[in-house]
Amino acid sequence: MPPGPATSGPSSPTGEAAARKRRASIGPPVALAAALWVFCLPALAAPEPAPAQSASVVEPVIGVRDVHLAPAYWIAKARQPDRVVMTPAAIATQNLAMETIEPSLHDIESLPVTLEREQVQAWIESVSVRPTRALYDETGNEGSSRAIDRLVNALDLNRIPQTQVTRYGMVVRRASLRTFPTDLRVYNTPDDRNLDRFQESALFPGTPVAVVHESRDREWLFVVSQTYAAWIDKDAVAFGEKEEIFAHLRRAPYVVVTGATVRTVHARQEPRVSEVQLDMGVRLPLVQALPEDGLVNGQHPYFGHAVDLPVRNDDGTLSFAPALIPLSADVATGYLEMTRANLLRQAFKFLGERYGWGHSFNARDCSGFVSEVYRSFGVLMPRNTRDQSVSPALNRIEVDPGMSYDDRLELVRKTEIGDLIYIPGHVMMVIGHEDGNPYVIHDTAGMSYQQADGSLRRLTLQGVVVTPLLPMMSDEHRTTIERITNIQRIRP
Repeated sequence: MPPGPATSGPSSPTGEAAARKRRASIGPPVALAAALWVFCLPALAAPEPAPAQSASVVEPVIGVRDVHLAPAYWIAKARQPDRVVMTPAAIATQNLAMETIEPSLHDIESLPVTLEREQVQAWIESVSVRPTRALYDETGNEGSSRAIDRLVNALDLNRIPQTQVTRYGMVVRRASLRTFPTDLRVYNTPDDRNLDRFQESALFPGTPVAVVHESRDREWLFVVSQTYAAWIDKDAVAFGEKEEIFAHLRRAPYVVVTGATVRTVHARQEPRVSEVQLDMGVRLPLVQALPEDGLVNGQHPYFGHAVDLPVRNDDGTLSFAPALIPLSADVATGYLEMTRANLLRQAFKFLGERYGWGHSFNARDCSGFVSEVYRSFGVLMPRNTRDQSVSPALNRIEVDPGMSYDDRLELVRKTEIGDLIYIPGHVMMVIGHEDGNPYVIHDTAGMSYQQADGSLRRLTLQGVVVTPLLPMMSDEHRTTIERITNIQRIRP
């Protein structure tokens, strides 16, 4: 997800002869009728209904059948599904390159002891850009220039000291990262309620941050994490010592969340660790020493994983408290082995989850989706599609804008499970091939497809979906394949 509005990109009409040639190469008539149009905000369609449902209730995606919605189907079709794609050593090498040469990442552990005003202000102004177009609130009313003035004033830029001591904190609960220090949701149109333009991303429990500024009302913090910098609710961060924070981050043994989300058990004695949501890829160290009674918040830990969770004390400082994750929860004692089968299993755990621009709606967007899947293997990725698509730390195929349709077709037919296909503002993960047609799983807001009469029908999706790639259309004249800019292969 890019920090600003994603767009479908300029259209480029083609001749009817060329259009006929493209349609002829798409495949069987069933696929022809399903020419889909995708970009990061709107993209594909709802899955084929389960047998118990009526087709009049749920509209299927032509080219998608029930069998396509299970990872086992694609695992069975995969070549050497259990072969290790990247070893832990190879992942560590790639992560080191990512940390070293990827310009969108922040090495917050290596920040100087003091920060200069110019650096702090540059971080804030790179995110908190005054809107230049009309925005609408949740009642459909256009925001006034006076309201925008209040948001800009809330940044309190004049209070940034010339020099300040670098402060560190740790996120204690899943929390949104915002463009401005406000919960106000704003949209591009009066009737939109999905794409909040002040929503940037989210951070999960246990994430270290550098805290570099406070809002005028002292209720928001501007934080810099490894992957993103923006405003966060002050109550979601606990201040601590740098050494303590990074020691907790690296401590072993640990568990990794491998489900889409899991929750800690209810803890009446310690509400701060009660039913805390943990998203895929979150890593937490196991408790080193149990309380004297051998219980964790009144519960026997034999049937769970006892982990140390960061908590915020009344004075805002950081401490750690034991919490239990049920033994039945989808977690692993270490990062998963990166095989094609595991990549498919992890991606499909999000199937049907609500689309959430910038991790809104307690969900995630297209780039967040692929980031969290790969994080369960210990792979570090940039946050946004723009940065992911061109990252020099990954095994990138740059698609020349002038590449012919046939050459593009040959390229996508050579993709493998887990490869990431990028178009402007959107990313899709390859899950396999059927009859020469690559299939992808992706998190998207909407879709369009070509009807029998050649017209384009647009539908709302708002979720993680499975679709064939070849039928997708950008508009009446241009296939999605013609808009591919990069393919990133998370493999040697």
